[in-house]
Amino acid sequence: MASQGTKKKELRTPTILRTLFPAAGMPEDVQMSEPQPAAPPTAVAAAPPPSTLHHLKEIASVIEAGSLSKEVRRISRAVRLTVALRRRLAAGDVSAFLAFALPASGEAYARLTFLLPKEDETEMDVDATAPATQISIKQGLPEIEIYCCLLVLIFLIDQKKYDEAKSCATATIARLKTLNRRTVDVLASRLYFYYSYVHEITNSLAEIRGNLLGLHRMATLHHDELGQETLLNLLLRNYLHYNLFDQAEKLRSKAPRFEAHSNQQFCRYLFYLGKIRTIQLEYTDAKESLLQAARKAPMAARGFRIQCNKWAIIVRLLLGEIPERTVFMQKGMKEALIPYFELTNAVRIGDLELFRAVADKFASTFSADRTHNLIVRLRHNVIRTGLRNISLSYSRISLADIAKKLRLVSADPVADAESIISKAIRDGAIDATIDHSNGWMVSKETGDVYSTNEPQAAFNSRIAFCLNMHNEAVKAMRFPPNSHKEKESAEKRRERLQQEEELAKHMAEEDDDDF
Repeated sequence: MASQGTKKKELRTPTILRTLFPAAGMPEDVQMSEPQPAAPPTAVAAAPPPSTLHHLKEIASVIEAGSLSKEVRRISRAVRLTVALRRRLAAGDVSAFLAFALPASGEAYARLTFLLPKEDETEMDVDATAPATQISIKQGLPEIEIYCCLLVLIFLIDQKKYDEAKSCATATIARLKTLNRRTVDVLASRLYFYYSYVHEITNSLAEIRGNLLGLHRMATLHHDELGQETLLNLLLRNYLHYNLFDQAEKLRSKAPRFEAHSNQQFCRYLFYLGKIRTIQLEYTDAKESLLQAARKAPMAARGFRIQCNKWAIIVRLLLGEIPERTVFMQKGMKEALIPYFELTNAVRIGDLELFRAVADKFASTFSADRTHNLIVRLRHNVIRTGLRNISLSYSRISLADIAKKLRLVSADPVADAESIISKAIRDGAIDATIDHSNGWMVSKETGDVYSTNEPQAAFNSRIAFCLNMHNEAVKAMRFPPNSHKEKESAEKRRERLQQEEELAKHMAEEDDDDF
């Protein structure tokens, strides 16, 4: 018996050691009777990555789970996964996914399949190694149908088939008007964007303005705040595209106010608000909106950040400020901001001739950026900057010399110089007086800026900016919904009261012992 127990123990020991040391093998103190030849390593074939169709089926299952559990975050995740998959889409993949997700006898399947281009099925990303667990979804869900429409619309836009994309977007918008489900709101907001985008590409934005207003009214009635954000930005873009700044401001001022849900939409709103404020000569508010939009924009949105910086540079120049050199040297923006860097240099020097040369050299760029009218406004700032430099350099100078230094070209440059100096003195740009009898400008001695309230105002604005940024950061933190209002059940309440009674009794007994 002892020998059998010993034999069993010897047989059992290698198995336990193999479990404890799977990588190292046998310990050194275990003796082997005969060395066994090492088995040749088996070549394990790497599994091919899942196909595009498989990814689309997984996204559909995520949407189905979000629809059944009424979780909007799952729908948002599906949209993000689709954006990552966008470059790999092929006509065969989209057609196969439509056959998988939509009933073959439905109107949506027939309409979407008709819009897709007919291509050879060999171009389709075939799933050679299908996973062991096949994916199946419940057909007939509105979220799946709207997602299929969104997928086809994105594919048609990428293939530059804009006419088919317009018809797809129009039919999908008509279908959305019959739905009132919160799980569709995320998909609907993306559809609104592409609906406006495809009409902007085809220069037909004016045709959909009334439809966008109707959709915004519907989103407001349905309390679809994400849809309201998206549609408000699309309407502002629509108005600004045709230079209808007054209508854009009226819509913006009367639109419902609510907390921003999407950072991207909030950045767009700040950019459009900055453009409106700039045209309305409210440069301080415009500067704040544009700089905030540039800071909040994601690093990947380089084109958007470049546009924000272009408008912010112009606004700061109109305010009499000179942007720092680091603004023009940002990564990925240096080449795009070269015209504005040269323009800033001309304004800083106060050279009117150089300013004209830069404006003529980059006229096409400024027209494409829609900043040409603002640059025309800068002429007065260039003259004022040059005049300020002259007043600091000379204690007394004749009006004729000022006109010559400013390079004023007119029938009577001396009279123009006198008018410009008078306006600059009235606005407080320079501290000087005009001697009309002798035709001189006499500059006063510059005072100490620290004896005024200007440093206090500057520090106050910086502190207000930091406090505002802190408040926005706190608001952006995410907490579980209604975590502070969680209602306890009757059983939990009974247990809590019992524990409190026991604790009170225990404390009373301790008090008695002390006495």
